[in-house]
Amino acid sequence: MPLTARIATLLALLALAAPPTPRNTAFGAAPTDGSQKALTTEQVLAASAPSDWRPLDPHNTLYMELPGGRVVIELSSQFAPHTSANVAALAAGKYYDGLPIERAQDNYVVEWGDPTGKKPVGNAQRTLAAEFERPLRGLSITKLPDPDTYAPEVGFVDGFPVAADPQLGRAWLVHCYGMVGAGRDSDVDSGGGAELYVVIGQAPRHLDRNVTLLGRVVAGMSVLSVMPRGNGALGFYEHPEERTPIRSVRLAADVPASERSELEVLRTDTATFAAYVEARRNRHDAWFKVPAGRIDVCNVPIPVRPITRRTR
Repeated sequence: MPLTARIATLLALLALAAPPTPRNTAFGAAPTDGSQKALTTEQVLAASAPSDWRPLDPHNTLYMELPGGRVVIELSSQFAPHTSANVAALAAGKYYDGLPIERAQDNYVVEWGDPTGKKPVGNAQRTLAAEFERPLRGLSITKLPDPDTYAPEVGFVDGFPVAADPQLGRAWLVHCYGMVGAGRDSDVDSGGGAELYVVIGQAPRHLDRNVTLLGRVVAGMSVLSVMPRGNGALGFYEHPEERTPIRSVRLAADVPASERSELEVLRTDTATFAAYVEARRNRHDAWFKVPAGRIDVCNVPIPVRPITRRTR
């Protein structure tokens, strides 16, 4: 991009992300008098600075290797510290290796674990106390401007979709596409990560605060979302040969650096992200004729890209 064009784009980006005045619409929307051309999402991302992105923490990232490719999962230690640590311990003990994808329910979830429930968990724990929510205090949430059906406030914390209730002083992760949770029985404390699932359909927000969410898929959803649908109850496979075996699950930190997926994620606490959200609320791409003027927390996919090593 030529320098003059980049400067103009950055100025537009700052205008989009600026705090709204009483005469403006919410969340820094672009003026409607024609004085400033609104940006598309592609233009916002093209104008982003290196500091707007963060690399995945290898100590907080899982690689699940399937016959169809690698799935990269970022764990959320802020919202599910004990379950995230337990899943990391299960991965370190090679618990998931050889276990199958045992369930694929259309427009709902894909689930994996031990169908027998008898495989030893090693130094990890099979069950843990539920981590459905956490105190709101101490969190810095990038809030979305539009109302949510399920919570008084919604937004993002470190790339994770979050809901909050200021009156209760509580916050929780929400069931958007690609979110990973710990399966459980009727007992709320019967999950711990030995059984995991990922959302592959329309956001089942009715599950919020009923299951411990512990992470999200940042790459490889195309491997999980195309799993053959199970014909049994709740999408479970009725025959062992229908199941897809897991080759391995490892912490990225335990994988040689040369074999890691070098990825970075758009930070959700920046002016660039605010502009990105506004560009999705009011789409100005040539194809769109009627911008929605609204955004749902599960309709803000967080951009992920390969890390480009910069040389002088």
